[in-house]
Amino acid sequence: MKKEKAVVVFSGGQDSTTCLFWAKQKFQEVEAVTFDYGQRHRLEIACAKNIAEELGVKQHILDMQLLNQLAPNALTREDMTVKAGADGELPNTFVPGRNLLFLSFAGVLASQIGARHIVTGVCETDFSGYPDCRDIFVKSLNVTLNLSMDQQFVIHTPLMWRNKAETWALADELGAFDFVREKTLTCYNGIIADGCGECPACKLRKRGLEQYLAIRNGQPE
Repeated sequence: MKKEKAVVVFSGGQDSTTCLFWAKQKFQEVEAVTFDYGQRHRLEIACAKNIAEELGVKQHILDMQLLNQLAPNALTREDMTVKAGADGELPNTFVPGRNLLFLSFAGVLASQIGARHIVTGVCETDFSGYPDCRDIFVKSLNVTLNLSMDQQFVIHTPLMWRNKAETWALADELGAFDFVREKTLTCYNGIIADGCGECPACKLRKRGLEQYLAIRNGQPE
């Protein structure tokens, strides 16, 4: 794979940044695609841009504002409080069709720039119940993309079966632990690095970090 080209779906968060480092190690040429879908914190776009520039990765920013218009949710509306799902319901941070559209447009971009590989940080282990983060969805869409454009794309999901502690471990293996911890934006409240510590994304990230550091330092779990 080292001689081939890849597109990374890139938000500037912990997961996609880890995947960007992973792709840079696996492929000869890597480009990133970032989607502007009206995120409530515009800092996410700026953060992704800064990381791409620092790592020397060409970045494409695509306008996906229609997604905000069709599917109002807590990630795009400042007047909505982030809430976890109750009684088996999805959290209000779920954006219907987001990964379907993001990966489809990533496929179109890949076809235009001569890339056969698409990398995304979706994960079924810590996925908040989002249906479009499941392995079966990604495999199904991979087949659909190939049929729709008569090409042989491969969608890679390096984090699919990793929990957050294992994702931190991968970043460390890639020599990117400090970079990911200090320069990425995962927080729903728009705070870079360790975040606000209170939103669901921060709690998940912090719990995984603590678990990994305990393992790395030889402490009992």
